[in-house]
Amino acid sequence: MSHKSALIITSIAEPNSNLKKWASECLSRRTDFIVIGDEKSPIDFELQNCDFWSLEKQRTTGFKYAEICPANHYTRKNIGYLIALRRGCSIILETDDDNSPLEIFWKQRDPALLVKVAENAGWVNVFKYFSDCKIWPRGFPLDLVNVSPPEFEDLPIRKTLCPIHNGLADNNPDVDAIYRMMNPTPHYFSHNSPVALGQGSWCPFNSQNTAWFREAFILMYLPATCSFRMTDIWRSFIAQRIAWENNWGILFHHPTVYQKRNKHHLMSDFQEEIPGYLNNRKMAQILENLPLKAGKENIATNLLICYEKLIAESFFDEYEKKLLNA
Repeated sequence: MSHKSALIITSIAEPNSNLKKWASECLSRRTDFIVIGDEKSPIDFELQNCDFWSLEKQRTTGFKYAEICPANHYTRKNIGYLIALRRGCSIILETDDDNSPLEIFWKQRDPALLVKVAENAGWVNVFKYFSDCKIWPRGFPLDLVNVSPPEFEDLPIRKTLCPIHNGLADNNPDVDAIYRMMNPTPHYFSHNSPVALGQGSWCPFNSQNTAWFREAFILMYLPATCSFRMTDIWRSFIAQRIAWENNWGILFHHPTVYQKRNKHHLMSDFQEEIPGYLNNRKMAQILENLPLKAGKENIATNLLICYEKLIAESFFDEYEKKLLNA
């Protein structure tokens, strides 16, 4: 990759085959490989070409956030973002320890693209652009699963700045517990052309295969005072809303990772996803109605405005603002 880049994973696992593959490929691609540990991480974690940060080491960063972020929490991944930012990275890649890269993962990325764009389309199930099956991304409103997105052929093509790229995952994609309990996996997506969602179009995206360019780094912030299964989904809605003010698109593209999913208890996942089933559309409506300011210089202010409103609406706890400010 032509820009200084880092790959961020949070993990409590021993160095598994996926982590070893990421470490090896990051070395050959001159990409920093940063793994953020937690209380349950192995004390003797050691992996060549991996920059592992134990809980104790995280607290030596000088980041106030590292001191107050909850332990045993996925949002400690935010510390990895801060480390990469401090190193001067211009691209931050993120995934999880149950994903492994396909060769195409390392293809050159460009934030400015000539791409099909869906605007003012409401909720758009982007999975349908890559599959003929009834499948939807985690966080998509269940009552809209059977609604078809705009025809791909009818979407306009235009040069669009997309500083956030979300890739799909093959084998065991990022779907919700209801899908997994009712439908078989594996599932493989078509390698169709990418699509960007612009102003007035919503689709959740995750933290499992996402690339962020420097313009959008502050939007990586993962909230801690909500359900574990909603942290990256609700982050994605906030990021999309602020992206509209900058005429950015959110790029969705074909799979570049293969997921062999870690063990999950599906009913526990279902319980963690209920706040999303009940409130995702409400959150989007609240965000859509917020008066935000255009321009990159207003992104941080817009982020605070979004969180203050969502705290007032009880999506997050008051402690979220302390974390965000840190």
